[in-house]
Amino acid sequence: MPLKLEMKMGDRIIINGAVLEVATPHAKIIVHNQASILRGKEIIAEEHAITPAARVYFALQSAYLFPEHKADYIQQFWTYIAQYEEACPSAGDIIHDVCSGVEEGQLYKALKSAQKLILHQQGILHEFEQQLVSIAEEESETGELDNGAVIDISEDGDVLDVDEDGEIAAN
Repeated sequence: MPLKLEMKMGDRIIINGAVLEVATPHAKIIVHNQASILRGKEIIAEEHAITPAARVYFALQSAYLFPEHKADYIQQFWTYIAQYEEACPSAGDIIHDVCSGVEEGQLYKALKSAQKLILHQQGILHEFEQQLVSIAEEESETGELDNGAVIDISEDGDVLDVDEDGEIAAN
């Protein structure tokens, strides 16, 4: 059964690695055979794959669109997904779905699950941001945290606990 796509001017689509953009006010495309297709809203550019979940998605996207390099991208995927699972075990069910899609050779299905991984990551980061805001508000009201400790960020980005005397506390 053919796939019918309706697109608006400026919409982009990738079909078998070729990027197409609609140049007229409206277009209909009918795909009659098997093809790797991603619509613009499903595509992540490499320069935007800066978060762990986005790197997982980008590796899968690349494996899906460029089968001649699939093995390399799938290897990257396994590295990134293992890192994500270690850092964020609460995403276990989503990770399982993504990995199942890859193991079954259904990369588009895996990509759809990886979109959920990105949403999960956004939720985690939003919660973290809210916690930081809450801590900052508490600190601005009292001048210190409940336990008297201060939080500092090292030059390499690690969070350091600093006690009341300004000494770095053991982690």
